[in-house]
Amino acid sequence: MRIIVYGSLRRKQGNSHWMTNAQWLGDHQIEGFELYSLGHYPGVIEGNGAVHCEVYRIDASTLAELDALRTKGGEYKRYLTQTPFGSAWLYVYQRSVAGRQRIMSGDWLKRDEEPEA
Repeated sequence: MRIIVYGSLRRKQGNSHWMTNAQWLGDHQIEGFELYSLGHYPGVIEGNGAVHCEVYRIDASTLAELDALRTKGGEYKRYLTQTPFGSAWLYVYQRSVAGRQRIMSGDWLKRDEEPEA
């Protein structure tokens, strides 16, 4: 199975250790989503934009660990989408983004380069 990561789970980011047993397949840009800063980590929602991400092959135990990390309390929901590497799971943010900063570039790694809105 595959997963799409777009923020703190990406390479060299704060939670990348969760991806230790994953196989990196490549970079990708998903269309139809917007990226928001939630503080120390991001969330994506459906919208008019594109989000830069990485696609990985993972095993069932890694998916279970990520589900425990991401879906606890209903903050995210897994959504199956297509990538050049095959279908992959994407964690979509389930709460309001009102008052949150949208990352217009769609790239969490470039969030500090954007002007404040």
